[in-house]
Amino acid sequence: LLALTVSINYNIIDYLPSEAGSTKSLKLMQEEFEEPIPNGLVMVTDLTLQESLAYKEKLKNIPGISSVMWLDDNINIKTPLEMADSSIVEEYYRYKNALFSITVSEGLEAEVANEIYGLIKDTDAVSGDFIDVVTQQSMARSESTRAMVILVPIIAIILILVTTSWFEPILFLGTIGIAVLINLGTNVFLGEISFITLAISPILQLAVSLDYAIFLLQSFNVNRQKTNDIYKAMSMAIKRSLPTILASASTTLFGFMALLFMDFRIGSDLGINLVKGIIFSFITVIVFLPAVTLFSYKWIDRTRHRRVIPSFENIGKAIFKFRLIIIILVAIILVPSFLAQQNNAFIYGIGSEVSESSRFGLDSIKINEVFGSNNPIVVLLPKGDRAREEMLSKELSKIPHVTSVIDYPTTVSAAIPPEFVNQEVTKKFYSANYARIILNTKTESEGEIAFTMVEKIQSIASQYYGESFHMLGKSVNLYDIKNAVESDTTKVNLIATLAIAAVILLTFRSISLPILLLLTIKTSIWVNLAIPYFTGNALCYIGFLVISTVQLGATIDYAILLTDHYMHSRRIMGKKEAVKQSLGETTGSIFTSGSILASAGFCLGLVSSDRIISEIGILLGRGTLISVLMVVLFLPALLFFLDKSIFLTTWKTNFFKGGKSLG
Repeated sequence: LLALTVSINYNIIDYLPSEAGSTKSLKLMQEEFEEPIPNGLVMVTDLTLQESLAYKEKLKNIPGISSVMWLDDNINIKTPLEMADSSIVEEYYRYKNALFSITVSEGLEAEVANEIYGLIKDTDAVSGDFIDVVTQQSMARSESTRAMVILVPIIAIILILVTTSWFEPILFLGTIGIAVLINLGTNVFLGEISFITLAISPILQLAVSLDYAIFLLQSFNVNRQKTNDIYKAMSMAIKRSLPTILASASTTLFGFMALLFMDFRIGSDLGINLVKGIIFSFITVIVFLPAVTLFSYKWIDRTRHRRVIPSFENIGKAIFKFRLIIIILVAIILVPSFLAQQNNAFIYGIGSEVSESSRFGLDSIKINEVFGSNNPIVVLLPKGDRAREEMLSKELSKIPHVTSVIDYPTTVSAAIPPEFVNQEVTKKFYSANYARIILNTKTESEGEIAFTMVEKIQSIASQYYGESFHMLGKSVNLYDIKNAVESDTTKVNLIATLAIAAVILLTFRSISLPILLLLTIKTSIWVNLAIPYFTGNALCYIGFLVISTVQLGATIDYAILLTDHYMHSRRIMGKKEAVKQSLGETTGSIFTSGSILASAGFCLGLVSSDRIISEIGILLGRGTLISVLMVVLFLPALLFFLDKSIFLTTWKTNFFKGGKSLG
């Protein structure tokens, strides 16, 4: 019930660092000016000037629209248009099409969109940031639910294939499902979560923590063979499986905790939810699952079936034959993959991939065909020197891709004091302390051209006003996001790597094993992230950063599981036999866990219309499969060839050699 009351934030800009320039600028403009930056466009076709003015009034009267800007706000339309600046006229009126810039109040986007579509004709169009919010609102909960509806049956089928009871999958999914609901409900204490967290966190929690329930129930079944007392069998199962579950949860937990250190706070929003999710899953498996299993063990017995998936007992023999070839192949792809993933092309925005066949998609195309792309940027300046404002405006108008500059000197005149002008006009350009200049630009919201333009505006403004000016707009926001997330990369990856290395170090009491295990998973991550480079696809940078941490935290468990079995087997047999036996004992579990996590990723990728959520899903699904292959193929070869180094750098190994244990 609490989960239904949690507010969802659809504005990614809210998660920029508080010290980011655009964050400070937005706060300042909200304090100084009544009218915010327009966040929507409405194009109405086949209108005269007078009809356009009438339409403007209709738009103004829609509840939730705080302002409407059109041609009459910038020039006197009572004079012939031929005498006006054509660049300004064509921003708002072209081929008898009127383009209105509107400002929609936050929280009322959906209601406003419905009202506008009820007002305009089918040939008219609406676009802008507020439409993106409407799209995300309609998708976020429905797509997350749809992904779960698809994923849960897939997981159930996988569990049925690898277990021996029809009832066990119900226990697994029910236990972790309860943990997911508890996690979603406790978000009420955070106030709100982002739409990205809503889409990703529940699915990732389910996929990652199912292992804990599987470990416990498998141990319970084993111990039931040793005693008829089910309570004693469960007690033994908890004692035997707790270290494994704790180690698995710890590595995942520390991997996700690294997200908390991102300056771009979308990382901490997602990280807090994933960390809470792992803790709740751990507690639920250790506390709730044993109790419900003891009540329902007869159902487990009554629904027994033969294992469908054959044993992987002999897989080690087949893989061992290719150990040298595998090492050589990985060595060949390692460096190119590392370099390629560092040179990916990135995008920094987050938005819905609206189908061009949808109304929203067609509307955006219509507006761009008539008026071109519109990307306004606002510059705030200290008030008081209109001559300097005018000089700055003229310089800014010369920047490539700036199509018009709207400010007091150009709209009214630098020579006319604001006191002699209608206050409805002056308040658009002057507050108590600041002057506002609006630049209309014809660029995409991001990319090299847009970011170069932002830097050029900053450079020119600083020549006139030093550090006392402020900038805001979509391109400025994305420019700040770019700088914020790029600075997070090294820090977040380093924290995750060191934390997981510490867990592995304490688990195996070895200096070399953390290096080998991390090399295995890091190589998987590099290969995964290198694929977009070689295919020529740009990546969402936030997805790139998040997946680096999530894939590491979620799949390092596979490497730990195989290594743990190898170290135990090595005490009673030679390295060749230990490799084969550890593969036979763990491959089934690794494939099961990996297939569940990969399914979760691909479900997210295929269901979500939001680019970053979809991309994280695809990267997670593909990365999990690569990690599984690397752990099953590459890690055993490393353990075999570096067996002596492991022995020399591990405390109390007690390795078997020549009929006795060494240690």
